[in-house]
Amino acid sequence: MIQYRQLIVTIVISFFITLILGPIVIPILHRLKVGQSIRDEGPKSHMTKSGTPTMGGLIMIAAILITAITSGLVNKDLFVVLFATLSFGLIGFIDDFIKVVLKRNLGLKAYQKLLGQIVIAVIIAFYQSSISVSGTKILIPFMNQYWDLGYFYVPYIAFVVVATANSVNLTDGLDGLAAGVTLIVSSFFSLVAMNWGYSSIAVFCGALTGACLGFLRFNAHPAKVFMGDTGSMALGGAVATIAILMNLTLLIPIVGGIYFAEALSVIIQVVSFKLTGKRVFRMSPLHHHYELKGWKETKVVAVFWSITLILCIVGLFGLSQ
Repeated sequence: MIQYRQLIVTIVISFFITLILGPIVIPILHRLKVGQSIRDEGPKSHMTKSGTPTMGGLIMIAAILITAITSGLVNKDLFVVLFATLSFGLIGFIDDFIKVVLKRNLGLKAYQKLLGQIVIAVIIAFYQSSISVSGTKILIPFMNQYWDLGYFYVPYIAFVVVATANSVNLTDGLDGLAAGVTLIVSSFFSLVAMNWGYSSIAVFCGALTGACLGFLRFNAHPAKVFMGDTGSMALGGAVATIAILMNLTLLIPIVGGIYFAEALSVIIQVVSFKLTGKRVFRMSPLHHHYELKGWKETKVVAVFWSITLILCIVGLFGLSQ
């Protein structure tokens, strides 16, 4: 069983690998001219970010992969969560490549991304239902009881994975926002995994935490690089799979409440505009709404980080009942 010391060492190793890779990868991205294009309808303060290199998620993915594989705690669960991270990262990478290298603004078509995400999710669902001692059961927070989904388990897991990955993708709209929120969420899951005896998952969470922390060195305001869909999709796939392997999917809307709020704001905005012609928010996702209300970007990020920390504490209470 992994100890606190080993978890901290894992975080530190991933952190320093990210710090080392940043100055190597970012200049390469500059030379390749893979700069982020900014939407004209977005907050005007974001126009200065145009041209900032994207696809920086490659830095985090590399740090996570190196740290996890060399941890000495390699097993099937670790391979599954790495598979999810790399697969979703690949979908994001292809999308980024089409947009910033081939200069096709829309990237992958929606059905192409959705199909790929569902296939990956179904593979994860079948693995967990056949390997886990809990089978098709999921833990209900605050009740300390398991709910057996039976035949509904696979479609449920597919929904969780796709929803989480795309929610994290929507959260990645401000400097340091998605990386910081995921840093806190992965720290939460690392503590749970360690205390519950999921050693390989705890190591992966530690690697993820360290990578997010190191990436903030380059992604915090003012960002020198963006993670792009390469990073945000990889983070979303990782968070979802971590929760699935520990049967804690119902905790994602709690500890990942910011992800949930960002996605919900987009859904509400689209439905409201189509039905009534009116917008509920000044702009969606939610972080842009607060920017247009006059909040500085750094304030929005700090508040959303703080909310995530509080929600993770709530999540810990939900598991202690």
